Amino acid sequence: MLSQYQMAGAAAQDLAVARNKVLRNTYLLLALSMVPTVLGAVLGVASNFALLPGSPILSVLLFLGIAWGLMFGIQRTRNSGMGVVLLLAFTFFMGLMLSGMLRAALGFANGGSLIAMAAGGTGVIFMGMATMATVSKRDFSFLGKFLFIGLLVVIVASLANIFFQLPALALTISAGAVLLFSAFILFDINRIVTGGEDNYIMATLSVYLDIYNLFVHLLNLLMALAGERD
Repeated sequence: MLSQYQMAGAAAQDLAVARNKVLRNTYLLLALSMVPTVLGAVLGVASNFALLPGSPILSVLLFLGIAWGLMFGIQRTRNSGMGVVLLLAFTFFMGLMLSGMLRAALGFANGGSLIAMAAGGTGVIFMGMATMATVSKRDFSFLGKFLFIGLLVVIVASLANIFFQLPALALTISAGAVLLFSAFILFDINRIVTGGEDNYIMATLSVYLDIYNLFVHLLNLLMALAGERD
């Protein structure tokens, strides 16, 4: 008969295996999600895609409606294959939405380099934060409240700047967002490691949004600070 300590050890081992499986599946689905993102971005750049050209406010509202609708669908179907389908549809849509910024970057003489630098920087930050979240013995759940407040500040400031169009405010928002979403990567990966998130589809959605927003704001900073006009 197993002793109490042996049973506890076996339970802890089973729990560790389950968490590692969620983390592995999250990384695999995250890698897969980059394929429709790239396809959407390429298609958007080639077709000059725009939701509602000439109407930025309505365009933002339509974007939020579609994005939130897809995320709601993902949440409702997170325990089925349909959740994966909706997640990939969401990442394709996000790739389409990214195409406007990519076209703006490609308008610079060094646009291709700026995009590559933003992608490389995003990759380096992701690897660093993911490694810290996985290797560290700390529980970073205490960051949740601060990150939520920071996210609200970034969203409100971004919406306000649609009206004000202040370059200095845009740079400040992007600089803060780079720090914010880097911390979100640490937080979201750590939640998987510590068992706070046990659904790999929802985990992938969270980490994908962290990476997406990190890339967008890094690219915005690079365009503003290092973009070279013809």
